Amino acid sequence: MGAAALQDRPVLFKYAMEEVAVSRRSAVVRCFIDALTRGGPGGTPRPIELHSHDPLRYVGDMLAWLHQALAMEKEMLLALLDKVDPSVASGAVQVTLRNIAEGICRPFKVRVEQVLVSQPGPVAVYQLAGLLFFYHSTISVLLAGGSGAEEAAAAAMSVSDNGERKPGTSILATLVELRQLAQKMFFNNLTIHASKILEKVELPAANLSPPAALSETLALLKNILLSQDVTVVPLEARQEDFAKILSCLLDPLLQVCSLSASTLKRSVEMAVFLINCIYQIESTLAIFEFSDTRVEALKGQTEAHVDTVVHEQMSYVLTTVGLADIYNTLQQVTADVVVTSLPGMDPAAVGAALGKFDAYLAAPDSCMLPELKLLYSSKTRQSVQAKAAHSICHVYQVVYGALTSPAAVRHYQQSGVVLNRTPQQITALLLL
Repeated sequence: MGAAALQDRPVLFKYAMEEVAVSRRSAVVRCFIDALTRGGPGGTPRPIELHSHDPLRYVGDMLAWLHQALAMEKEMLLALLDKVDPSVASGAVQVTLRNIAEGICRPFKVRVEQVLVSQPGPVAVYQLAGLLFFYHSTISVLLAGGSGAEEAAAAAMSVSDNGERKPGTSILATLVELRQLAQKMFFNNLTIHASKILEKVELPAANLSPPAALSETLALLKNILLSQDVTVVPLEARQEDFAKILSCLLDPLLQVCSLSASTLKRSVEMAVFLINCIYQIESTLAIFEFSDTRVEALKGQTEAHVDTVVHEQMSYVLTTVGLADIYNTLQQVTADVVVTSLPGMDPAAVGAALGKFDAYLAAPDSCMLPELKLLYSSKTRQSVQAKAAHSICHVYQVVYGALTSPAAVRHYQQSGVVLNRTPQQITALLLL
């Protein structure tokens, strides 16, 4: 009844609510310190600071206590102003509750900053940022003052010891500030990690496997992304974080792989090494949402390196069976030149090459680049073999056409050189 009687006297009502805020703010701060150092009645629950070694639980317990305390204070204020006009009571509850919450801002902020300064690791810092984001959203609903920290800070008013009102620090603004600090430290950690791996470029292993730095960084990336709690952080925020995290880690990783590959002497080794590195990155990203764009870009890079391996595999087969010189000779002549008169096109050389080519057709896998066997992805290996086989079929078609021309066919047949298979049969053997 007392609060209801004062509502028609705004100045007195305002002073009365300010006194309530001063009293309850002091009580809440004392309860907060007790919860940190003494725990509940009889030691249950245990003191929050007993878990200070576990950053996520420590900060989470403080935030949970803060949320519960503010919910209880709100219930008390609503009960106190039960007989007051709802339009007046609503605004008074919001302002008073914010004033009460301001007392906790400093002790809470100091402890969270101590946790962040202790450098708990990028995964833990990222989880803390998500936790702060969640409780900011939850407490903003409880305070019923909007979700923006700026709006809450503008509306919040603290009460000094002499009863004068002055602008204060909103609990929401404190949560936003701490989350921004956590995010800043998190991305600083990622930048430092990226700088370290760029400082020391590893030489590729003999089996062209990805460097240890790549595996370690991808493990870190996976742990970070797996730590995202979809129930805590909304979709848009997770998507924005995902893009920033990949920019911090993925671009330096690709640069490290390129620098490492540049130490190799042969282009096929470089290509296989980079394909293995990109394959490991793709495999890590594929299980996460929002990765489609990045994965597609990586596939484009892989295709460029695959083309290099395809060319090398084709050249290796043609050189091994002896068709490379024949094909190169045929590429350099005009239509009116007699093929049999060209160097390297004598029946003995052509017959030997065709014999080796028949042996290759019987066991195509026996004529595989050693580097091709080192590809991590069996799908990529099969793709390289198929594309190389397609190019080999084209080469055979050119050779077959030259050797079966009217001017050449009789000469080679008289010398015992016989083309047993047509280009269509070769295609069926290698591609079907």
